Amino acid sequence: MSGNNILLDTNIVLYLLNGEETLIPLLEEKNLFLSFITQLELLGNQNLIPEDILKIKQFVSECTVIDITPGIKEIAISIRQNYKVKLPDCIIMATSLWLNMPLITADQDFKKIDIADLIYFKR
Repeated sequence: MSGNNILLDTNIVLYLLNGEETLIPLLEEKNLFLSFITQLELLGNQNLIPEDILKIKQFVSECTVIDITPGIKEIAISIRQNYKVKLPDCIIMATSLWLNMPLITADQDFKKIDIADLIYFKR
């Protein structure tokens, strides 16, 4: 994958949707990717109003959503076996590793995974 590609963690998308402008320079001219897990987490919230759903769907449509593959499953299993990380986070990190692209996140749990190509965002 090209150096212009980046996988966004769910918290980063939420920050963007809520107007966190400091993220814009980090993501300018990048090809944005999401794990299907992020898509599910964003749209699976029971408290969403129709305007929020539309905003999320619009943002997701501008990204490439990566579904689970056998390769991602194998990497996620390995991460789960070796690190104390929640399963959704394992799948997101496995997606980053499988695509060979960095993951941008604000979740400190990812710092436990020493094999990660991580861009840690701190507000």
